Amino acid sequence: MSSVFVNVVPVFVLILIGWVMAKTGILKQETGDALGEFVFKIAVPMLIFRTLADAHFEGVSPFRLWGAYFAGVAVTWTVGHLVATRLFKRDAKMGVITGMSGSFANNVFIGLPLVDHMVGKDGLVAISILLAIHLPLMMVIGTILMESAAAKVDGGEKRGVGAVLKQVGSNLARNPLVIGLLAGVIFNLSGITMTPAIGIVVNQLAAAASPVALISIGMALTRYPIRGDIGLSATSAALKLLLLPAMVFTITHLMGLPRDWSAALVLTSSVPTGINAWLIAQRFRSGHSLAASVISITTAFGVFTVSFWAWLLS
Repeated sequence: MSSVFVNVVPVFVLILIGWVMAKTGILKQETGDALGEFVFKIAVPMLIFRTLADAHFEGVSPFRLWGAYFAGVAVTWTVGHLVATRLFKRDAKMGVITGMSGSFANNVFIGLPLVDHMVGKDGLVAISILLAIHLPLMMVIGTILMESAAAKVDGGEKRGVGAVLKQVGSNLARNPLVIGLLAGVIFNLSGITMTPAIGIVVNQLAAAASPVALISIGMALTRYPIRGDIGLSATSAALKLLLLPAMVFTITHLMGLPRDWSAALVLTSSVPTGINAWLIAQRFRSGHSLAASVISITTAFGVFTVSFWAWLLS
């Protein structure tokens, strides 16, 4: 367990370094935003491209991987929604935010660096395949459910599924992660090899993804203080750190996924909540403090729970 803990701690230490730098003013918040943009638009797409450009896809089907992960998400999201609306007696909009906060892992900024460090190349292939649909699918579901909940709670008309899909599809076509993934697959299938000079550039940009991503998310955390709704926030955080990885762990083993793929999915499902839950809450003006609190709580306690899941997988 101690060796696992030693491997997990550096991930959260880098997050802490980013938080301290932003909190003390050593670096301005705008710097953190710029770092996050660099990670999302350049470094992580380059890491995904490099991973898939020379990956071996023989006999690999993404559907079992997607099925295992999103089955766990569906169970966790449903439990979160029911806990918020039935146990805590909150409205349907808070139910959606609770479920989303408990099931939306920060796969890009924390999950990917963690899997890169703990599992290696085969794990990165699994995460790259997951990222192909994770963000668009979660945002489509979150938006549709919030549109429906807002219409029920606030009145008024909700947008149709087609309108939501059109908007998300337009954003997806310009998404750097998707572009990096498609470029990597195309490069792989083409049989072309990179020249040494290009390979060095790609490797250097890809190598920047993990540390810069973790520092940038640490700097962003200064915007998400823990305040209000502590009982529901703590419950949603427990669902994120315990129930979601437990469900993914169980389902991946029942489905017989390869060991590295299973480990990658469980580890990325165990990481803190992503900021997209907060973005949905902001857009619909409901549950911002809840989503912000869950992000901070899961990040604060994530070092212990992630270490537990890493130990269980070792």
